[in-house]
Amino acid sequence: MFIHLLHLGRVPYAEALAIQQKVIAARKAGTIGDTLLMLEHPPVLTLGRKAHRGNILASDELLARKGVEIHEVNRGGDVTYHGPGQLIGYPIVDLRGDLPGKIGPHLGPVDFVRMLEESLIRTCGEFGVMARRICTLTGVWTLAGGSIPEKKIAAIGVHVSQGVTSHGFALNVTTDLRDFEWIVPCGITDRTVTSLELEADPTRLAVTMENALNAAARNFGRVFERQILWCNSLEELLASPVSTG
Repeated sequence: MFIHLLHLGRVPYAEALAIQQKVIAARKAGTIGDTLLMLEHPPVLTLGRKAHRGNILASDELLARKGVEIHEVNRGGDVTYHGPGQLIGYPIVDLRGDLPGKIGPHLGPVDFVRMLEESLIRTCGEFGVMARRICTLTGVWTLAGGSIPEKKIAAIGVHVSQGVTSHGFALNVTTDLRDFEWIVPCGITDRTVTSLELEADPTRLAVTMENALNAAARNFGRVFERQILWCNSLEELLASPVSTG
């Protein structure tokens, strides 16, 4: 069994959303196998199904001046920021497939999110960053130390339609964290955000987007117990054979 991986580079949000919809349609039709899209976005704010517009702190004038788009989307969660230096992963996975831990006809969405968290926790570990889950707060967090609370290093928000997932995760690699001042990240007011660049052990793997992408893909494959197969283009992906095990 395998998962296709397509690295798109830096792609505007609307363009990436259109690509994602093409891949979702192909997955629902059964013409391709499970797929992981990896990319970056120019600065953009997205509002999930539970988002409150009041969690956008910056004025419309400031966002327009900086060229920041706002998109309302059907993923779970509140408002979040995407931008350069942040690794985005959009897993397009059929939860009815042969997945680890599946009980019954499909893997539960919550179990799927826990697997995404696990893959990112392992990814952080490759850079010497100890990370964890926090009950009721979806995402991946650094460990608290003394009077310093946990900091969010990766956000997760997914959507499931006809058993197929979309949207996914955002891992702060070399992200300019000042951009998060435009929002209340995920509606959480008592904790801040951080990045691999700030938290990494300098004696471990160097913090670059390439290394983060490779580590995330590697750990995604390990957690989902699939081989990762790289594709060179969307056209190649859509022509790929379906995994038969």
